Amino acid sequence: MTLRVTMLCATGAEVSDDLVIGDGALSDRGRRQVKATEHLLPPYSLALRAPSARCARAARALAVPATPEKALRDLDYGGWYGRPRKDIVAEDPYGFSAWLTDPGAAPHGGESVARLCRRTAEWLSSLPADAARILTITEAAVIQAALVHVLSASARDFWHLGVPPPAVTLTMRDGCWNARLGLMAIPQQQQSADGSASLMALTRQATTGRYPPLLFRPGC
Repeated sequence: MTLRVTMLCATGAEVSDDLVIGDGALSDRGRRQVKATEHLLPPYSLALRAPSARCARAARALAVPATPEKALRDLDYGGWYGRPRKDIVAEDPYGFSAWLTDPGAAPHGGESVARLCRRTAEWLSSLPADAARILTITEAAVIQAALVHVLSASARDFWHLGVPPPAVTLTMRDGCWNARLGLMAIPQQQQSADGSASLMALTRQATTGRYPPLLFRPGC
């Protein structure tokens, strides 16, 4: 049995100092990116979404009857929620730096990256094999955490795993995961001689669109 989980990112690709951390509204560009996936969505037997208002709006825009799933909720940003990134950096530069370098740090008083990675891994591990095809609409942080698990990466790699729009497709076959960036079918990329692939190189290449964006879990 093959389990396929398509994780559609409802956050959008913009990153700037004016970015408000938390459940903000999608920009015009973000709405266009989400809407552009409408005719590319793969068949699914179960649709789930994060409980945020942003993901609810994305589901409505795509006419996907997605059920809210608590396990797909965004990272808990604690006291930083709803604040512009530039204000946080100015007020607590050391805390912000620690957040980006130490996965166990939670200077905002909310959830650490390490904890997000653990709960996302627990959710993926709990999925029934007979679910076959699952479509999720969620936040970029949750997709990054899923990639950490699927690629057997360290939580320290979390911030290096950029999530280009529109989606990441995770596939488990015979207990082994791999990941593909995007919704379109992509020819399988050759693995290296030892059966592994460079995690950071592949994600950078996939983000720039210069190489086939297929990511292998080491040993698969």
